[in-house]
Amino acid sequence: MLWVRYEYHYQKGILMKNFETMSYDELLKEFKGILKANALKFTKQRETILSTLYNNPKHFTSECLYLLVKQKHPELNIGIATVYRTLSLLEENGLVSSISLGAQGKKFEIANKPHHDHLICSECGKIVEFENEQIERLQQQIAEENGFILTDHPMQLYGICSECQKKKEDGD
Repeated sequence: MLWVRYEYHYQKGILMKNFETMSYDELLKEFKGILKANALKFTKQRETILSTLYNNPKHFTSECLYLLVKQKHPELNIGIATVYRTLSLLEENGLVSSISLGAQGKKFEIANKPHHDHLICSECGKIVEFENEQIERLQQQIAEENGFILTDHPMQLYGICSECQKKKEDGD
């Protein structure tokens, strides 16, 4: 028998399981439990949304995820409303996380990755994930110096990516 040890963290004031490094089967089992707890049916459409997120390292808007699922699974009868509701349920329960891009909406990613931060291009919306232990230590130090216990700390840095900078230079 394989025992899975879950760590817990606070997200928006709610104690949540830490899903980092969970296998797809473990995430699927957790998802089925969430559906059951919310009196919702487990459907092929919902499973396909979860598996598409799990198997793609990208960040998706609801619309892009919907189009990808339709493209890869044309036989599947799925509506955009199912994608919206499923993403909302997954996010509320910590299985996916999102980045708010203001007027451009949210982009979602599966939450089983180790902690990381994001660089976001304000021109094209490109997202680059990065990890930096120095930044993590500094955030922890600042919290401790101010009497805080960190419960969550998503970091998003906005700027203009090299491709967009080049386009601007070439256009001038």
